[in-house]
Formats: sequence, C-alpha cells, structure tokens
Amino acid sequence: MARHDDGLVRELAAEFLGTVVLVTFGLGLVAQKVLSEGDLGSPLSIHLGWGIAVILGCAVAAGVTGAHLNPAVTLALALFRGFPRAKVLPYMAAQLAGAFVAAAVVHLVYAGALTAFDGGTRHVTGPQATAGIFVTSPQPFLGALGGLIDQIVATALLLCVVFAVGDRRNAQLAPGLGPVFVGLAVIAIGMGFGFNCGYAVNPARDLGPRLWTALAGWGGAVFTAHDQWWWVPVVGPLVGGVLGGWVYEFLVGRRFPDQP
Repeated sequence: MARHDDGLVRELAAEFLGTVVLVTFGLGLVAQKVLSEGDLGSPLSIHLGWGIAVILGCAVAAGVTGAHLNPAVTLALALFRGFPRAKVLPYMAAQLAGAFVAAAVVHLVYAGALTAFDGGTRHVTGPQATAGIFVTSPQPFLGALGGLIDQIVATALLLCVVFAVGDRRNAQLAPGLGPVFVGLAVIAIGMGFGFNCGYAVNPARDLGPRLWTALAGWGGAVFTAHDQWWWVPVVGPLVGGVLGGWVYEFLVGRRFPDQP
C-alpha cells in the first residue's frame, strides 16, 4: 500500500511541476509583452512561446505520467484511454496547484514592473489592466456561447493531436517527439484561434492564475468581469477535450484492424 501511495505521490508531483514549468513560461511571455507595452513581445512571440512552454512542461513530466498537464487531457484519457478514474481528481488538483504557483512566481518576478505599469493599483479592465497577464478574457463582441464554441473547438483539435501522437498504431513517432507535436498544435491553435478570447484550452491554466490574482490584489473582479466569464475557459475545454477524444477514437482509433 505504501508503495502504491508513493507512486501516486510521484505522479502528482510530476504533474504539479510540469504544469508549473508550462504556465510559468507562458505567463512570463504575456507579462513581458504587456508590461513593456509591446516593446518586448508580440502575438507571434506569445504563440510560439506557449508552444515551447508546452514542450518544456511535457519534458518534465512525460516519463512519469505522460505529461497530462491539463484537466481536459486527464478527463479525456480517463474516458477513452483507460486512465484510472480514481486518479482524475488528484491529477486535476495537482495541475490546478501548479498553475496557481506559476502565477505566484510570475507575479513575484514582475512585481516591480507591475507597479511601474499601474502605480500599484491592480486593474482587471481598462488601459492599465494587468489581470490579462494571468487569465484569458473575451473580445467585447464575444458572449458566453461564442466563447464556449471557441474553447470547445480549439480544445477538441488539441485532443485529436494528443490522442494521435499517443496512438502507437498510428503516429509511430520517435521517442520524445510526442510533446513536440503537441507544442506545435498549441502554436497552431494560438495562431488560428487566439483572437476571440485567447486560447486557454486548459482549465488549470486559467483557473489557477485566476485564483491567485483574486488573492493577490486584483480581487473578486477577476471572477465577475466580462459577465462572469471565468467559467467559460473551465467548462469549454473540458467539453472540448471529451469531444476531441471521442472524435479521434470514433473516426480513427477504433478502425485499426485487430493486431494478431
């Protein structure tokens, strides 16, 4: 029993640290662009950087857990790939904690720059808003339904790639290349679907930093702004992950001939 518990602790620690690495790099990219007022960053650098951050986060955890780093991935794997359902909530908690800590790290590193930018008063909206460094938000024209569609589609695309590169009957990639293709998928999603509301495609990536900002000076407005937008990047990716996993299994995964 102790050995089993030690194994789960190791898995949760790997998911936690992998998520910390992923989200810390990703939020740092956004912080640099926002706080330098665009002098040190661009949409392209953010898209490329988030993809690289995924690769690096996966490198930390892949040998232990396969590097879920995303509750949408964990849920889809439990439903379609035999991942133990008893581990779903612990994995999600580790991922959420990792994203929360990542936001704290970026806040600590950029504390001086944040104060220089906003004078020490944290804003969620407006010209001096800095909450967007940590969380996603919609364009003015986008409502909750549009946001849900956006996040469902983007996360479904991501999970199709995740399932494909993890299917040894299909991709047959060289060892270690799976995270590279997942990172490339994140770059493509950012470039193609980042305009509406960013591209959280990961409930932990958005909710963990949102919890940090609520506690660290931005207040409850991070949950009430944009007509209580906060739940969209949580629910949308979970639904999209299940949809993407199902689509891959239905159209590809279940259609390989039986192996002798």
